[in-house]
Amino acid sequence: MKIGFNEGCNRFCENHSVLEDLALCEKYGFDYIDVQSECLDRELAAGKYTLEELGEFFRTHKIKMLSYNALIFFNMKQTQEEKDAVMAQLDEIIRRCQILDCKMIVVVPSMDLQVHASIDDIRKDAVAVLKEMVKKVEPHGIKLSIEFCGAPSMSINRFEDAYAIVQEVNHPLVGVTLDQYHFHAMASGWDALEKADGKKIFVWHLNGMENMPCGAAYNNDEKRLWPGEPGDCLDHKRYADTLKKIGFDGGVCTIEVFRPDYYKLSNEENIKKAAEVTRAHVEKYC
Repeated sequence: MKIGFNEGCNRFCENHSVLEDLALCEKYGFDYIDVQSECLDRELAAGKYTLEELGEFFRTHKIKMLSYNALIFFNMKQTQEEKDAVMAQLDEIIRRCQILDCKMIVVVPSMDLQVHASIDDIRKDAVAVLKEMVKKVEPHGIKLSIEFCGAPSMSINRFEDAYAIVQEVNHPLVGVTLDQYHFHAMASGWDALEKADGKKIFVWHLNGMENMPCGAAYNNDEKRLWPGEPGDCLDHKRYADTLKKIGFDGGVCTIEVFRPDYYKLSNEENIKKAAEVTRAHVEKYC
């Protein structure tokens, strides 16, 4: 099992730089990186580097880009203008992925819907949007991975709902991002995960979390922990064993932790720690 780093871990560290992340991730033994669109957009606008410089790094070094993370709020758009904007954003991300030699885009569902949509309504809409997206990514062999987000305000917030959408789209380039925090935070069903086809799970995000009530408004990303830290409530063995049993073949365990205390570390301290805990997890459970 290879290991990956998601820039959620250090995106707000002082003087953050995606280009520096690539060098540090390679230094500390990461095989892959999920580049966060928030970091990339911010730092490209500031002129810290160019897309071409990032692409050249990937071409001349061992570390590779696992996913472009993410195209956010892709579904339940109410006007044609909003729908067109999503597809225009996808076009731009595809352009960037070609420069960065990236073969996967994480897509995040919309939140705080103004319409009282049912789960069936949301599913129907997401399937239709993803089928249109596939037409754009298929010529480039780029995968789309839905990241359900475990918060009450998200339109797709449980594994079983995301997986049902993937099943209905029924395309080899469309799968699910399984984030352990999101799975626990809205009480996704282990029975659904245990029956899933592991080949439909494209990304595995590793993290721990404080023992918060499922669905509580204050149970947010800031409650994530390095896996195995004091207070971590997640059953890491069960996640790893279940993924092995159902045939997960993504081949990468990627650490993604959003915690303000960890942003106080330097970029290097953060990445070094992330590498240590991810490698220890893989050695223990995978």
